Amino acid sequence: MLGLFGLLLGVGAIVAANQLEGGNLMQLVNLPAALIVVGGTLGAAIVQTPLSLLRRTGTLLQRARLTVGDNAHAKGLQQLIRWCITARRQGLVALEQEAAGLDDRFVRNGVQLLADGKSAEAVRATLEVELIAQEQRDLQAARVLESMGGYAPTMGIIGAVMGLIQVMAQLDQPDHLGSGIATAFVATVYGIGLANLLLLPLAARVRQMIDAHGLYREMMLEGLLLIAEGQGPKSIQLRLQGYLDTENATSTPA
Repeated sequence: MLGLFGLLLGVGAIVAANQLEGGNLMQLVNLPAALIVVGGTLGAAIVQTPLSLLRRTGTLLQRARLTVGDNAHAKGLQQLIRWCITARRQGLVALEQEAAGLDDRFVRNGVQLLADGKSAEAVRATLEVELIAQEQRDLQAARVLESMGGYAPTMGIIGAVMGLIQVMAQLDQPDHLGSGIATAFVATVYGIGLANLLLLPLAARVRQMIDAHGLYREMMLEGLLLIAEGQGPKSIQLRLQGYLDTENATSTPA
């Protein structure tokens, strides 16, 4: 919701500035310019990107609305403490039931490894590979948005050149010069605006989400390793407290 507000604020500022300069809204509405910029940007992205990566980019854009904040870290820490208590009272094999109900594949695999009696070294070796591979795949998707942010202004320049071509071809028809000039300059506005108000901010937001998920999974990995090493709830609480904001710190369990 906040991202949508920011987008509307940016577009509104451009429209308002145009009004203050004596222009009107319809001067910024140009279908040919929009087709050149949007169609050209999407086309360039499709040319450079495999279909599977395009799908992953769409998935990340949907997930970007759900950030992983301090509250998620606090809940994760409480889960680790509960699993530690369960493992101490019932043995590591009791964690198999916990693993079955987890949605996060990374954490589920880690808990399952503990339930299978794997050593801390084996758990670390397995999960670190998955952590790095997942982050790299997600970063590739973020780069797709960044590349589109680079293509959009270029498409705007192409639209400007095409508009000027139309202008030069109709110098003997003054009544038709206005539409060509409008396409030329509006296409540039569309290209720069699309890149800097939408695509590049979205890429930055996706990167922030990737960083947040990475930090969360690092915390969960460290906690699972502490459980595998036989550490107690209090030790886990103290060791992982740094992943939490002080305002969201939880009390140390007994």
